[in-house]
Amino acid sequence: MLAKMGSGAKAYGAVVLIRLMYSGMHVVSKVALDQGMDPLVFVFYRTTTAMLVLIPVTFVLERRKAKPVTFKIGWKMFIHALYGVTASGDLSSLGLNYASATSSSALYNVQPVVTFILAVIFGKETLKLTRFHGKVKFVGILFCIAGVTVMSVYKGPLFRSFNHHHLFQSGGGSSSEAAETHSKKQWVLGIFFMTLSNVFGGMWTVLQEPLIEDTSKLMNTTLQVSCASVQAFLVAIAVERDFSKWKLGWNVSLAAIIYSGVIVTALSYYMQMWTIAKRGPVFLAMSMPLTFVFTIVISFSIIGDAIGLGSILAGVLLVGGLYNVVWGKRIEERGNLAKISAAPCEPGLELPPQHSKADLKLPQVRDDDNDAEAKV
Repeated sequence: MLAKMGSGAKAYGAVVLIRLMYSGMHVVSKVALDQGMDPLVFVFYRTTTAMLVLIPVTFVLERRKAKPVTFKIGWKMFIHALYGVTASGDLSSLGLNYASATSSSALYNVQPVVTFILAVIFGKETLKLTRFHGKVKFVGILFCIAGVTVMSVYKGPLFRSFNHHHLFQSGGGSSSEAAETHSKKQWVLGIFFMTLSNVFGGMWTVLQEPLIEDTSKLMNTTLQVSCASVQAFLVAIAVERDFSKWKLGWNVSLAAIIYSGVIVTALSYYMQMWTIAKRGPVFLAMSMPLTFVFTIVISFSIIGDAIGLGSILAGVLLVGGLYNVVWGKRIEERGNLAKISAAPCEPGLELPPQHSKADLKLPQVRDDDNDAEAKV
């Protein structure tokens, strides 16, 4: 289908497919956790599946051109994987277990904003509050803070699905009323875990730039996912000693693991890299709210889950915050290009070539689940 489209249409088709993939991940992961899958064990299986996919692909594509991996590079990858893949993935999975797929996909929009804030702290971005673009970015940050706050303290009335026959039933024989009570007690903790996961993910994104020079993007991803697989195993085995929780059967848990590891990590990674190369990271970031929309539609109409008004309001605030930050960034970039174009050229000097909009780059956004786009 994509092969028959033009270049512009391919980019739009790609981002829609990417967001559908991530929406599916939020939903099937939540269903697997509701049916009794341990969150930490789930992260181990997911990263291990991704590792088993990435290692042969990397061997085929990188065996002749990849830079040698020294002990120093390997140690760097291990440390960055510890907080950016393992800790972020475990916190995201725990948060999803306590909250909902809708809240997870809504908080997914915090990721680029958190990345921008951390980039400002590390001196890689600017926030000039005296300029219009700085005020726009700041308003976007406030929107995101408001969205997280609303999601934490207000669930609101539930909108029941017209689909009364749930596609999947919760494990453990618990009634929907008991599950709802459990959700109320654990909701704030779940939102906190997912927000903290986004902070680790944003930090990972900001600190990745020096690592790209050490080796290729594919080798970087494979090494970090491999380290994360070992780390996730140690964390899971230390916390979950009931080995019945480690057993896999022909059920939705196995499907969620394969889907998250193969489709989201392996396939969507290359699609995201292709989209960034064609249209730039801003274009990819602007499509992130589609994940929230698709997740609501899937959860409400197909899975049959009820959607809380608080999640919808928070999602709107988070989407608005993301667009404000991206909009402010684009205004700043246009202003910088205008200054370069208007600057007089000195004799013997050439004006730097202007870049297209697709070449204007924000800090690289990490999508979900914890996962830079390339990770999980």
